[in-house]
Amino acid sequence: MARNTREGMEQTRQALIAAARRLFAEKGYAETATPEIVAAAGVTRGALYHHFDDKKALFEAVLAAEAEAVAAAIEAQSVPAASAREALLTGAKAYFDAMSEPGRTRLLLLDGPAVLGAAKVSKIDAERAEGSLREGLKAYLEDAGCSLEGLNALTALLSAAFDRAALAIEAGEHRSEYERAIRTLVDGVAEARP
Repeated sequence: MARNTREGMEQTRQALIAAARRLFAEKGYAETATPEIVAAAGVTRGALYHHFDDKKALFEAVLAAEAEAVAAAIEAQSVPAASAREALLTGAKAYFDAMSEPGRTRLLLLDGPAVLGAAKVSKIDAERAEGSLREGLKAYLEDAGCSLEGLNALTALLSAAFDRAALAIEAGEHRSEYERAIRTLVDGVAEARP
């Protein structure tokens, strides 16, 4: 019986996250009310507050799930590459693919920092996709015989470039131009470092 209760609690939690994700993506955080979320999830308001302290905590859970989905999508598209450079570029394409999921750019790159703050969203990202970017960049620099000094800063800057590109693509810019620009940035990293 306890097992069924735990499973039921987890199903309720997941239903809340799924309903909130859909509403936050469609309407934005500010325009989404908790009564809408519980109605969409088919649960009571008490169930919401049993699992989450408030709407902001639920939003954080939605962002964590989205960031995890992005990391999983990048991992799923990762194949043994001929070089660390190719692995980085394949990861960039996988990132753009993952960010093309409707509502994801808004959640992770617009509402996320506005609601939770840039530091919290950076922490969520660092625990997921940014870690693989750091490892890929490290391998690339090592292959090129470059210093690893400033690797964290370089990772943060390249990650910001990926995010900015995702926003531009979401706004209707040509993805191919941003993929080309990312290639130029990646190639320039090795050329500019001792």
